Amino acid sequence: MAEAKRARGHWASKTEFILSCMGYAIGLGNVWRFPYLCYRNGGGAFLVPYLLMLALCGIPLFFLEVCLGQFSGTGCVTVFKIVPLLKGAGIAIVVINFICTAYYNVILSYPILFLWKSLSSQLPWEGCQNAWNTDRCLELRGDGRATEAFLNSSVMAHSERYRTPADEFFHNEILQISDGIDQLGGIVWPLFVCNLVAWIIIFCCIAKGVQSVGKVVYFTATFPFLILAILLVRGVTLPGALDGIRFYIMPQWSQLSNLKVWADAAIQIFFSLGPGWGGIVNMASYNQFKNNTKLDSILIPLINCGTSIFAGFVVFSVLGYFSHQTGLPVATAATGGPGLAFITYPEAISMLPLAPLWACLFFSMLFLLGIDTMFVQIEAIISSVLDVFPTLRSSKLPITAATCFLLFLLSTSCVTRGGMYLIQLFDWYAASISVILICIVEVVAVAWIYGCDNFVRDVQFMIDRKVERCWRVLWKYVTPILLSFIFFTTIAYNTEVTYNSLSYPRWAIAVGWVSCGASMICIPAFVFYRLANSKGSLMTRLRNELKPQDWGPADAHDRELWNAAKTNDTLVDYLY
Repeated sequence: MAEAKRARGHWASKTEFILSCMGYAIGLGNVWRFPYLCYRNGGGAFLVPYLLMLALCGIPLFFLEVCLGQFSGTGCVTVFKIVPLLKGAGIAIVVINFICTAYYNVILSYPILFLWKSLSSQLPWEGCQNAWNTDRCLELRGDGRATEAFLNSSVMAHSERYRTPADEFFHNEILQISDGIDQLGGIVWPLFVCNLVAWIIIFCCIAKGVQSVGKVVYFTATFPFLILAILLVRGVTLPGALDGIRFYIMPQWSQLSNLKVWADAAIQIFFSLGPGWGGIVNMASYNQFKNNTKLDSILIPLINCGTSIFAGFVVFSVLGYFSHQTGLPVATAATGGPGLAFITYPEAISMLPLAPLWACLFFSMLFLLGIDTMFVQIEAIISSVLDVFPTLRSSKLPITAATCFLLFLLSTSCVTRGGMYLIQLFDWYAASISVILICIVEVVAVAWIYGCDNFVRDVQFMIDRKVERCWRVLWKYVTPILLSFIFFTTIAYNTEVTYNSLSYPRWAIAVGWVSCGASMICIPAFVFYRLANSKGSLMTRLRNELKPQDWGPADAHDRELWNAAKTNDTLVDYLY
């Protein structure tokens, strides 16, 4: 067992684990999703449900997954040795990561291409005099008539609306976008090359597993904070910045009576921290057995949420300047998702002195924020395979190369002219509901089937510290209830996917739901498989499959002490 643990690898230091978790949890959503949600859902008032959901759902889930991974020393599939019947949830995690990493990496190719285009004396999206511009391009630089025409065109059909130079640059030059998902068109070769470059960088960084990732994150997880700080200093010194910040944080307390605000807060906490994706379990599995998981599980979520709030000031200070320069209301300029990162913010940057410098910093930050997430998700896939088939560990390098190459081939469909429609489709459906279901299964497996008292006993043995009663209440009651709330509100508020106001055909929406169901079906399918292949009556088979099998510390010495303490009934109070 000890030899297997050594062969699997471990972090060289606690700092590598902390930085990897920070890089994983702090991603593109902190920049392009949270600020928009905050202003839309009551500004400063949104922080009330946001921080409450962090305390009652985000931190308990994070703590649970870190403890699972560190105690067992194994990844997201084999960790379900704690309740073998529910191992299908681990398989579902691998399926989700496989689907999502394929398209997510293409999003990382956009900042690379933007970065390349920004290496000039003048940004190419500053004006409407380029080959990719149309007669609907409209420059908004203090021209009142242009601003009025732009606002009035919002009620027109999408093809008739006026668009900013940054909008046309992104859609006509970067994406070379087609008219819909049913017109994928050919490959956009600049994007293809950037996608390939991104995959090569990722492979080089994860080639040696945690040994290489642990070194890379010293740069990739910290440098974005430096860039954010620089952009904030630049942003708050701009005319109109305070108006944008005021718009961002001004509390609207009446919004707290809106159920959707609470749902958005819960969903944002959930998807921002990243439980249910296997990454937290997998990263924690490389920790030293006695690492203090409780401190880590409070510190990392707090840093993540603080970064989201901080990023909001960066974004809205520049949007306030954009509003000041163009005359557009901040509410009109404020958007979320790719529209903010690749259209609105670049448009605002183009109006700054030394615009290419700020563009290079911004797109470098976006790339680094996204690449850390890719490290963890791909490593979760590879580690899961190697944990199930440990004899393949000696072939980890070729398996990593083969995985990256296969994902690169799958991602090629997203660098076509209709690729953005595919990205939006899978981003909308593939993991939105299934990841929440996985977390519900995970919490039920630990707190109700294995037993909350048993799990607390294991954690106390591992960290040599008392686990307070509040954690038991959270794991057993509060977090499952909140997860169920998130699950049902996600379904209730789910709307059909669109992009640029274009509706998707029914077959495309069906494909989106299939991508969602492909992971969820793994859970009941594995239950039927295990019950069908075991012996005895149905109740006997069910009882046997709900009992932990080979559960315990990965290290032989730790397992021996753990078993001895269990036998003597001293595990709860056991300290080295």
